[in-house]
Amino acid sequence: MHRAFLTAALIVLATLPERVAASSSFQLTDPDGVTHFTNAPTDPRYRRIPGLSGTAAGWLRLPEAVRARYGDEIREAAERHGLPPALVESVIRVESAFNPRAVSPKGAQGLMQLMPQTASSLGVRDSFDPRQNIEGGVRHLRYLVDRYPGNLPFALAAYNAGEGAVSAHRGIPPYAETQQYVRRVLELHGGDGGGIPARVIYRFENSEGTIIYTNVPPANRFRLR
Repeated sequence: MHRAFLTAALIVLATLPERVAASSSFQLTDPDGVTHFTNAPTDPRYRRIPGLSGTAAGWLRLPEAVRARYGDEIREAAERHGLPPALVESVIRVESAFNPRAVSPKGAQGLMQLMPQTASSLGVRDSFDPRQNIEGGVRHLRYLVDRYPGNLPFALAAYNAGEGAVSAHRGIPPYAETQQYVRRVLELHGGDGGGIPARVIYRFENSEGTIIYTNVPPANRFRLR
């Protein structure tokens, strides 16, 4: 299976157009011998591939098998929290290129790149478990979509840089990484998020320190939007 995956990836690379710029494609061969390709490296072991750009070539045109591997989990979590599955897939593409073992230099983990503290607050016990990671990431994204109703770019910026950064700058922070992140997700998703129905979400911390998100108003709790 490893050899088949690598062969498919190499075929994809061989068919990329020559006009593509050479600034944003990287590869990593993991301990199992599987070679991963991405335009958004989440591991310091990734090395740049001269002469190729995954961005202009459609994010290295990920093989359908890779994209579909977590299709059920993405669809179920997205439908459960009222988000378009295509949006969740776009976030995962940019966050980890569908690598469930991805770890960023800052310590974000898994498909949706959850920081350990965020994962813990969302009840995610194992960020490297695809189903748990997707569920936690989608819940958090849903909260941010409702935190910034009708403004998906702000929600995505908060997912990448934090709510504090968005509040401090009264919009998308002037960070190159965050601005590029928002642009990439929106390009893949193909919209500005205006079609996502808004809903009121309540957020509170229980006695065990776990952050709870719910659409049912908790008694004597403060509502965050």
